Formats: sequence, structure tokens, C-alpha cells
Amino acid sequence: MIPFWDYRLPMRVIAVSALRAFWTRHPDAEQPLKAWYEEVTGASWAQPADIKARYRSASVLKNRRVIFNIKGNDYRLVVGIAYKLQVVYVKFVGTHKEYDAIDAETVEMG
Repeated sequence: MIPFWDYRLPMRVIAVSALRAFWTRHPDAEQPLKAWYEEVTGASWAQPADIKARYRSASVLKNRRVIFNIKGNDYRLVVGIAYKLQVVYVKFVGTHKEYDAIDAETVEMG
């Protein structure tokens, strides 16, 4: 019998509502965020190197946090990743100005 953690399940994204709320305010971000979501939910990441292999511009931080550039770096998306559970938690999505006002290693959606 193979333990369940040895199966490679696709990633699940938690707090899609935060992405939806953001693209409601910034309609030009809708398609790039939907494309990111589709790619992520089709992926299976076991470690940060798996992310960097697909997203070379992604920044991997401590605390299993990753920063993605969205829409040609117009926006920033900060996520937390539980690799064993295959879950991506949206922690922040915003403009560069909004991003500059947060600590990406500790920010939580509020």
C-alpha cells in the first residue's frame, strides 16, 4: 500500500475570493490571475525548486512563502505553501505600492 502523501495530487488554492476581489478592482489583472490559478491547480509542487523551474521570476522566502509577479510584474501575489498537503494559501495580492507597505514574510489576508 502506498501512503497517501506519496501520491502527487494537484495543488489546491485557498482564498480564491481574494483574487476575485482584486480583479474586480483591477480588471486588467483578471486574465493573468486566472491563468496563474489554472497553472497552479494543474501543478504538483514538492519543494521550492519545482516552483522556480516554472516561474523563474518567483521569489522564494522563508516560512514557505513565495512571491509571484502578475501581469508582467504589474502586480504582486504572495502565497504560503503547504507542500505535503499540496495547498497554496493566498496571503496578499496587490499593486507594487501596496506590496511595498507590507512584510511579505508575515502578511495575512485580512
